[in-house]
Amino acid sequence: MLSIQNTTISKVSSSGITTAEDFLAVEEPLEIKISFLRNSLRVEKNISITMRTPGNDKELAIGFLFTEGIIHAFDDVENTIQLNDNSVTIVLNEHVFFEETKLDRHFYTSSSCGVCGKSSIEAIYTTGNKQSEDINLCFSSSLLRTLPDKLREHQNVFEQTGGLHASALFNTDGELLFLNEDVGRHNALDKLIGSALMKNSVPLNDCLLLLSGRASFELIQKATMAGISIVAAVGAPSSLAVSLAKERNMTLIGFLKKEKFNIYSGEKRIT
Repeated sequence: MLSIQNTTISKVSSSGITTAEDFLAVEEPLEIKISFLRNSLRVEKNISITMRTPGNDKELAIGFLFTEGIIHAFDDVENTIQLNDNSVTIVLNEHVFFEETKLDRHFYTSSSCGVCGKSSIEAIYTTGNKQSEDINLCFSSSLLRTLPDKLREHQNVFEQTGGLHASALFNTDGELLFLNEDVGRHNALDKLIGSALMKNSVPLNDCLLLLSGRASFELIQKATMAGISIVAAVGAPSSLAVSLAKERNMTLIGFLKKEKFNIYSGEKRIT
């Protein structure tokens, strides 16, 4: 599966028009299905179609199910099946009870917005835990300001296309633990959380999540599901993201740059 596509473009400048080769981030639909037991019989349901950059599709599907509260641990997954490039089936273990009414909130989601397909305001909110008063978890401001450059160094597809979002996890020493890219910021985070879940690294309460763009409500909500206590964004947070971060005792940082950043909640974790 390709994440980059070549194309020929016309470049226009004050000196005229030239023909050049360019690179595009691939965007394709992914159908996410689940297989579960209903009255002792296996049933398969399509729960979402999301526009994503191909790659790490199983991690994306598992992360999506986790952040939507459908599964609670990787042990809930018996198998993952990908028969073609644009469809993944997650087979739930026999012990997992799946509430089929949850299907009402899962249908088409675009690459730009993961909550646009939710059928009601109540469905936007999933279960999330309030972060613990882990005063020992601290990041220095000097270390924080180095992280955007570290993120860019590892954004391989972004460097070629300029068209992808990234989510990355760092430890308190500033070491990169996980990084995922996607045309959808929510997909990038689901891929990251799914990768961590498959390695039994969740909850991620000893890490910092760095977002390459803005911090939206949905990304903060997904972070709380994974137990993340500190979220930093290169861009701006939304008002609802700040409200949720304060409610869940999360540290939220915005406009993170080499020279400065803003703390919107949870200042105690920054030294």
